[in-house]
Amino acid sequence: MKQENMTIVSQKEIAPRIYELILSGKLVQEMKTPGQFLHVKVGDEAHVLRRPISIAKIDQNSQTCTLIYRTEGFGTKWFAALKAGGKLDVMGPLGNGYDLRFVKTGQKALVIGGGIGIPPMYELSRALTSRGVEVFQYLGFASKQDQFYLPEFRALGETYVSTDDGSDGMKGHVGQLIEKYPLEAEMVFACGNLNMLKALSDKFSEAPHAYFSLEARMACGVGACYGCTVAAASDPLHKNFRVCKDGPIFEMKEVEL
Repeated sequence: MKQENMTIVSQKEIAPRIYELILSGKLVQEMKTPGQFLHVKVGDEAHVLRRPISIAKIDQNSQTCTLIYRTEGFGTKWFAALKAGGKLDVMGPLGNGYDLRFVKTGQKALVIGGGIGIPPMYELSRALTSRGVEVFQYLGFASKQDQFYLPEFRALGETYVSTDDGSDGMKGHVGQLIEKYPLEAEMVFACGNLNMLKALSDKFSEAPHAYFSLEARMACGVGACYGCTVAAASDPLHKNFRVCKDGPIFEMKEVEL
């Protein structure tokens, strides 16, 4: 983990309240594992807590990384006003990413994302395809206008889309999308809201390689404050994992959702 004032290469709104922020700096050299996140400082003395944002793309050749985030509160709205050429105080990469050492060329993977849980799945799909894995991507959005990065995902592999209102793709949520287009694969990866992950946990409980990326409110981002814990499936009453430090990537069977 390192800290750097990274340079803002570009920023644009790619869907309502969804922004693509590209940063450059030496810190990119430390970004080698999909699924990790950056802890970004808000440039306002009244807001001391950093904001965790997952890494959507890593480009070692250009020494850039891409963050995709949704504006919610003061912090993310402050980020959205930043312009190219400016600086951003960034700490990271943080957390445990996806361990892909078991991956073999010719295997298949289901990559599942819902809403703002979709961005980190893009770098994951890039990493999998670079290892010769065939990816099948299931992406769920609220509506057609909320969609982003579909051409980028489709360039990597077969992509199935659902929208809550039926304005594009299948009407419904990601779980229903998987039921409509069921596929067998050696591994399953997912990131999204808790209800989505619970449903997937039941569906893929017997999968040999199934992993979640959990979302949580974080304070320190390095495991010191224990403000982002999740119960361990082995002992939910007495044992907890820290999402920022022990995660955000977990085996499905590890955590109690």
